[in-house]
Amino acid sequence: MDTKTILMNDNCKFRYGEYEEAWYKGYDDSSWENVLIPHDFSVEAPFSQDYSSGTGYLRGGIAWYRIRVNIPEEYSGKRILLIFDGIYKNSMVWVNSYYMGKRPGGYSEICYDISDMASFGDDATIISVKVTHTDIADSRWFTGSGITRKVSLKIGEKVAPSLHGVFFKTDSIDGISKGTCKSALCTITNEIENADDVAHTVSVTNRLIDKKGTINLNGEIKDVYLWSVESPYLYRLETWISNDGGEYLTDVSYIGVRKTRFDPDMGFSLNGESMKLKGVCVHHDGGCLGAAMKKEVWRRRLELLKDVGCNAIRCSHNPHMPELYELCDEMGFLMMDEAFDEWENAKNKWSTGHNVYPPKHQGYYEDFPKWHKDDLEGMILRDRNHPSVILYSIGNEIDYPNDPYCHPMFFEMTGNNDNNKPAKERQFDGAKPNMERIAIIAARLVKIARNVDDTRPVTLAAAYPELSADIGFIDSIDVVGYNYKEHLYERDHKRFPQKTFLGSENSHSDEAWKAVMDNDYICGQFIWTGIDYLGEAAGWPIHGSGAGVITTAGFPKPEYEERARMWQGKGCRAYKYGTDGSSEYDGGIICNITGNKDISFVVWKQDTDSINSDICTSDKEIGYLYQILVRGKTGTEVKVRVEGDGICAGIDNGDLSDNTPFGKNSRKIYDGNLVVYAKRTGNGPVTVTLECD
Repeated sequence: MDTKTILMNDNCKFRYGEYEEAWYKGYDDSSWENVLIPHDFSVEAPFSQDYSSGTGYLRGGIAWYRIRVNIPEEYSGKRILLIFDGIYKNSMVWVNSYYMGKRPGGYSEICYDISDMASFGDDATIISVKVTHTDIADSRWFTGSGITRKVSLKIGEKVAPSLHGVFFKTDSIDGISKGTCKSALCTITNEIENADDVAHTVSVTNRLIDKKGTINLNGEIKDVYLWSVESPYLYRLETWISNDGGEYLTDVSYIGVRKTRFDPDMGFSLNGESMKLKGVCVHHDGGCLGAAMKKEVWRRRLELLKDVGCNAIRCSHNPHMPELYELCDEMGFLMMDEAFDEWENAKNKWSTGHNVYPPKHQGYYEDFPKWHKDDLEGMILRDRNHPSVILYSIGNEIDYPNDPYCHPMFFEMTGNNDNNKPAKERQFDGAKPNMERIAIIAARLVKIARNVDDTRPVTLAAAYPELSADIGFIDSIDVVGYNYKEHLYERDHKRFPQKTFLGSENSHSDEAWKAVMDNDYICGQFIWTGIDYLGEAAGWPIHGSGAGVITTAGFPKPEYEERARMWQGKGCRAYKYGTDGSSEYDGGIICNITGNKDISFVVWKQDTDSINSDICTSDKEIGYLYQILVRGKTGTEVKVRVEGDGICAGIDNGDLSDNTPFGKNSRKIYDGNLVVYAKRTGNGPVTVTLECD
């Protein structure tokens, strides 16, 4: 049989708290809450100063999920993989009372083979998941809590490629002309697994399909459409296996043919054309949605970033949801894929305000020694077929001065955010970890990355190259990223003539962009940030960072147009808001306004079809988010009522000092704007009513 993917976004029960017997298949969960996946239980509770400023004054805790799925009888005897795109964090999983394992990392893809544990037909398979996120000062930004990304079953024959075992590489392209080339040499690696208890002799066929038909693959592709920022052309790559006289489809991915180059003197080029990376750093949350983001919300954000002139995304500082990479493939964004924010020693985590001492020291460092290889390999395996991904970053600001690494070469060191650091914390302390250690770890991580994918350069974001560059930190790196160190570009270009440099994190200033434009050898910049995000808050009542050119609600800020001029973007698109008080839209949603007619709205429309036909989204999909953009007078309180086959999934105004609970059904308009998210729970009509005085 052809491999099938079943998306499990409903039939899920949730309960906050510890329920020690919930692993048991026969456990009575009838009183538990029904939720849709993805789900973030951090944003369901009120903001509180009792929680950490670093993670947005929102709760963590322990919680349980129980997912019920009926697997058709015809799939008995097949290979069944249970795949979680991300669970934050310390997840433990049981299937029909059988314990499958645990994973501490909250951003890692998790896969369990449940072929022997699953049940079929009317006997539902019960998946129990325990989440433990009690150390809520474990990050410098908002993480979310729970099954924050999609869950799926991948069902197929027992002889099949391993998960992400099909790897497409473009070796060379020839005869480039106007978005095409005469030919391209490619290599496809197929890692095949046999989960059966007998040996099989098989043949593997890869078929590359364009928009017109099939291209035969013999190592060379003729008359190729190239993937680029302006024209992101995607081919469908199918992997077929012939086994015991039958042929079946085992894997589908979408790839792009393109050539990238990072040159120490001329910077970055794509398909032979020199270009600057006009990038933004982004965190993973969606404001009131928390970490339970949806592809349709990212699409709206990326459309705005495209119009501002942005062509590159840095996934700070962890792997992001797979749908973001799909969108960057489809829409033409270049990506820096990033793995870690800390390695084997803890960074300062702010609990009562950014740079307000004393800090706490929780976080991923506790799991780095045991899990760094699995987590880094997992990120690269998952993402290496995306043409949008051009760089793998192994770390962000690991060399931050005295946090915790230091070195006797500098008695006193200050970093980018040290305004409030006590004098003692700035000074060399021989009892702290020596910074020379991070050069050793960097070389180890680079080796791991290249063993999985040797087609893309490895980078990192250095915070204090004044020291770290002198002790070998960047020696093993292909492309060197500097955070806010434009004044060192010229000096270090001369000191390291074989290295390629870029601005991995930069301010919004004209000077930061001028340093890129004035120097051919600088590949580009990634400004901090493209979009406001939760966490890294200055202190109560602020619950997030306002560093973006777009608010958490997805509206352009005043600086947006200035950035568009700088990057030669189109500028803000004009929203056409309805003013008749009532409008009906395709897709089974009706939106009404009652009361004050001075407010207006538009239901954001976009192409909702995924490139991945195995998990196709549409207006009718359970869990789909309608985005209702509201315009009105600042301070007007809008109440939201959702009826029919839908629920209110959140209301956001972009005001980072508005601590109205995200779970409340009303919020005030801020700066003239408000967004309402209505989530589909069934296949019938959804009615959204906006009420205000």
